[in-house]
Amino acid sequence: MANILLLFLALLLFPLELKAQALPSPYLQELIQQAIVDKLHQDRYWRLLLHYHKNFLGGYTSEVDDSGFFLSPYGKTDPEAELQATLTYFFSDTLVGRSKQPAQCAFVARYHWLKEKLHFQDSKLLPHPCERFVSWLKELNPDSITVIFPSAYMDNPASMFGHSFLRVDQKGHTPETNILAYTINYAAEVPPNAGIEFAYKGILGGYKGFFSTIPYYMKVKEYRDLENRDIWEYRLNFSQEQYHRLLMHAWELGNAYFDYYFFKENCAYHILSLLEVADPNLHLTDQFHFATIPADTIRLLTRQKGLVQIISYRPARSTLLKRKREALTKEETSLFQKLVHDPQVISQSEFLQLPQNRKTFLLDFASDVLRYKGTIDQDKVEDYKAKNRSILVGRSLIPIPSGPFPVKPFSLSPEHGHQTLRVGGGVGWRNNKTFEEINVRGAYHDLLDPDPGYTQDAQIELLDLRLRHYHHQSLFRVERFTFANVLSLAPIDSLFFSPSWKINLGMNTVKTSTCDLCSNGNMNAGIGGALETQVFQREVFFLFGEMDANVSGGYKENHRVGGGVSGGVMATLTQNWKWLLSAGYLYYPLGDRSHDIPISVGQRWTFAKNFAVRATFTHHDQDNEILGVFHGYF
Repeated sequence: MANILLLFLALLLFPLELKAQALPSPYLQELIQQAIVDKLHQDRYWRLLLHYHKNFLGGYTSEVDDSGFFLSPYGKTDPEAELQATLTYFFSDTLVGRSKQPAQCAFVARYHWLKEKLHFQDSKLLPHPCERFVSWLKELNPDSITVIFPSAYMDNPASMFGHSFLRVDQKGHTPETNILAYTINYAAEVPPNAGIEFAYKGILGGYKGFFSTIPYYMKVKEYRDLENRDIWEYRLNFSQEQYHRLLMHAWELGNAYFDYYFFKENCAYHILSLLEVADPNLHLTDQFHFATIPADTIRLLTRQKGLVQIISYRPARSTLLKRKREALTKEETSLFQKLVHDPQVISQSEFLQLPQNRKTFLLDFASDVLRYKGTIDQDKVEDYKAKNRSILVGRSLIPIPSGPFPVKPFSLSPEHGHQTLRVGGGVGWRNNKTFEEINVRGAYHDLLDPDPGYTQDAQIELLDLRLRHYHHQSLFRVERFTFANVLSLAPIDSLFFSPSWKINLGMNTVKTSTCDLCSNGNMNAGIGGALETQVFQREVFFLFGEMDANVSGGYKENHRVGGGVSGGVMATLTQNWKWLLSAGYLYYPLGDRSHDIPISVGQRWTFAKNFAVRATFTHHDQDNEILGVFHGYF
């Protein structure tokens, strides 16, 4: 009786046009009653389709924030009301959602699932052929689904942790022609030149996130060619039925937007939700409670037995150029530099005496470099185009195909990397006082963490808390808290010229002439350059000009602001052993007029993918410290 009353009240809330069509149908009431008896609103698949998640105090709330996605006025928080309203709209030709289609077509995944569960008699429902969906599906021509992961891009805050989306591989396509396939991408709708607005709105859910279908070649051009990001491709081992379920729901999500949260409900999170619709036995989004880092989701997928079928690699343009440069002999390197500046070198004896396969390699490489230079230097683009035409004319006169050139990545794929939550414990000595330390870092990776699976020479640390117990004190104290510490080293050479930069915001403790261990708020930022050598295994030398600001009761006037220079070297000695040395000079003309000569020496030894030990020495003006710490990654 109670269910019948609920149904009656719900119908009263629908538009009169819909109510006039729905109320006379005893078959609709029969279906609703059967759905109530079968408790379909409690089915996991229904909750996946509507993106319902349990509330802390009970009940459910959908993560979808677009009211047009719900057919009941209570649909966002009431799975049963939404299911009954959905059934009711299936008997109507009312246009719903942002796509303005009948409910059977706008929410095709709901329709197919409820039809399967309740065994619809098609003759008793309004016929809707759904031409738009059928045409879309035919255009996609799906054969398989591949998860795409472009690596981190440090020069764009939205891409610092990488990105993930889906590619719909078409029937009859090969790995070479899959670039013509379509993608399913989720991203925030951000106005151009958002600036600092992007930071706080992205964190607080101030932007709307939408799903879109974009040709893959456009994404490859953006990520691989313009942003120089390696791309990893994970082909999934789904059945045709699972592909179809995923695509039907992707179509439905054209009627939805989600409030975009940079750390939680981001691209990676919503891609996982699509995979759960394809296979409800997967419990993927449940693994991420506070943050969803794209690389962590890739590691999760590869841990699912039998889910990932094939892993492929599509190198960034910069990776390809660097690897080709490495393949040149010393004599070829000299000749290549002449060739790029003057294509007439093709007709000189120095070039003509080369074997045919080396001629083609040099010409192909020269063309690659000239096209790359044309994209980054618009002032000389016509000059580069003219030189490239001359190179291509010369290449056309050599009637042999270019040989294969396998490209080895500089960084391994993300599933080889350590987990992003780091927990540590250690002991140390500071100014004749011994201490124990425990530390927890929310994310993500620093220069001394194990390298495999992460972008070379990049550091992103968020929410790093360090607690210490000094033997002369009875309690643990907050020694350091890093809100954000981001650093990008970009080695400069003849092909690539990008600045290195860093920014750090947090608090630490300082020793001054008037205070032993005073809390200190700190902000530091710098810009500079880096150079790479390979004396041992690999070294990166860096130099920064920087500004530094501090607020502490240990300083005169409670602050000091200044700047200076810092430099150092990051040296990889073996696969497991790495050093980081730095020193600098900072002068503070504002507030507490003083100077500082910071020195830091650190080394890390990795003995397993998720376990490492680290030893560091740091020196400031009146402060010396030695610390040994064990790190585990979870």
